[in-house]
Amino acid sequence: MSIIKHATLTLSAAAVTVGLLAAPALAAEPWGKWKRPGGDIAKVWKCGGGMCGSIISGKKKGFVMFKGIKKQGKAWKGNMKHPNMPSFMTFNGTVTMLGANKLKVQGCAIGNSMCDAEVWARVK
Repeated sequence: MSIIKHATLTLSAAAVTVGLLAAPALAAEPWGKWKRPGGDIAKVWKCGGGMCGSIISGKKKGFVMFKGIKKQGKAWKGNMKHPNMPSFMTFNGTVTMLGANKLKVQGCAIGNSMCDAEVWARVK
């Protein structure tokens, strides 16, 4: 076998291996249980063609943070509530995957001039 053919086969095999190793990270989905910074556990699931999320354990158990927010590009966007704010307040919410085991949940008020975000860790 020639050196060029051998090098081509080696590079091809390496590319396939890297692709297979990266596939699980690219295929990561937000569905499941997540730990919020304060210790509450939230559940994120598919609902109404979008995404829903609520607190399933902790001080605000049962609190629905977002319901039916829609995927736009790599993020889900829609109305969101915060468990520490009055229930009549809604925020412009964005949920983004930060790898297979981190989820960024951000809410903004007054357009997008005042924002706050949390990074949640996947519960295994």
